Amino acid sequence: MTSPTTLDTLLPLLERIATALERAAPREPAAPDLTAADAFLWGPERRLIPVPRVNRVEMGLLTGIDRARDTLAENTERFARGLPANNALLWGARGMGKSSLVKAVHAETNAKRPEGALPMKLVEIHREDIEALPDLMARLRADPHRWIVFCDDLSFDADDTSYKSLKTALDGGIEGRPENVLFYATSNRRHLLAREMVENERSTAINPGEAVEEKVSLSDRFGLWLGFHKCSQDEYLAMIRAYVERYGLTAEPERVRAEALEWAVTRGSRSGRTAFQFIQDLAGRLGQRLG
Repeated sequence: MTSPTTLDTLLPLLERIATALERAAPREPAAPDLTAADAFLWGPERRLIPVPRVNRVEMGLLTGIDRARDTLAENTERFARGLPANNALLWGARGMGKSSLVKAVHAETNAKRPEGALPMKLVEIHREDIEALPDLMARLRADPHRWIVFCDDLSFDADDTSYKSLKTALDGGIEGRPENVLFYATSNRRHLLAREMVENERSTAINPGEAVEEKVSLSDRFGLWLGFHKCSQDEYLAMIRAYVERYGLTAEPERVRAEALEWAVTRGSRSGRTAFQFIQDLAGRLGQRLG
């Protein structure tokens, strides 16, 4: 039987151990303030991190992608008004404004919302966290705002099974996709999967047709497919002129044209990204700020 003296000695020690364990235990994350910003990041700890200032390009500067721009804007506006809308996959050439368009459409839709209407929210989930997408969808389901969940540069390689989490989230499982959530993704691949990944399934599966169908059907979960293709020289130069005018760069037009074409040749591509990189270089040489 433990003596009173022994208990008196042990109690302070046990209290210190209990206090240390409480400090070491992970704390429940505080509920995010969803009014703190119109854009968020879905962090690795499965929490929403406010983004006070989004890195955007103005809608008017996205030239050469008129059809995709108008289609995505119309789909997003319908969603913001509570009408049926589709998940969207923006696929195609690098640097042609896929992710810029998603962010610009979000800002433009909010700017046009009726007075008193709640703003639409944008939350970006990284490719590496796609397995947590169903959890994110569940958290947003009860929120009164309408949400666009956005994943940039989405694709899947061999031995990657996280695409199944995406399929589940887009279908919504037994509950269905939340009525207030839409999913937008960008990718360089139309079917999100590497060609060798699909071919490997065909060669090793017991029923090759069904295995390939399961993987290719991922893209079918997106009701809206928007293709982005490499721009022509005229479209590239139109982008350059739009940037020069927007930022008030004081340079002789023919000189800008010649330098812009040379810039594209040295990089081996013409795209919106290439155009903006040239504008940044031009502004720096002119001693002018962009903003």
